[in-house]
Amino acid sequence: MKVLLYSDDINLILYWQESLLEESLVLDEIEELIDLKNSVIILNYSALGSNAKNLIEAMSQNSNLVMVLHRNPDIATAKQLLSFGAKAYGNALMRDHFINSAIETIKEGLVWLHPEFTSELINQLPQTKDKDNTLTLEKLSDREKEVAILLKDGDTYKNIAQKLEITPRTIKAHAQSIYTKLQVKDRLALALLLK
Repeated sequence: MKVLLYSDDINLILYWQESLLEESLVLDEIEELIDLKNSVIILNYSALGSNAKNLIEAMSQNSNLVMVLHRNPDIATAKQLLSFGAKAYGNALMRDHFINSAIETIKEGLVWLHPEFTSELINQLPQTKDKDNTLTLEKLSDREKEVAILLKDGDTYKNIAQKLEITPRTIKAHAQSIYTKLQVKDRLALALLLK
């Protein structure tokens, strides 16, 4: 899939181009977005204007994967854009590994949010009273159980690493093992399973 960039801010375009691991093409006119097919489209929130819903829906209907980046991201906007069909939402100036991770995630058919938003969404999930996760968690090692419970509660890898006095990289390895063993795709799916 081609990666296409559109922004009303040339500085963002330059930043994104420097951050991307793969080549990208810059679009000059917002109208060009409507006719694109089978592409990853990265655009900034301010460029969407009041027509965000129609633009995102039109791009999504043409089998495009839409990533909206915002200088001042917030969870309410994230929910709204995802409901329109966007597949990723984050900070317009986030570090390059997040941008590239988002692209890979949406190419795999998943939705990507900045990790802090994922934690916030997890925290908003209602807790099922008296839910017993014993059977679900029995597939995991003791350390994986600890990590899974903290992930379910919305903790970030960094926070879990500090609590358990191990590295964030080790937490990430445990998380991947947990997702595989419990047959879930990500932290949000894990939280839905366990809450």
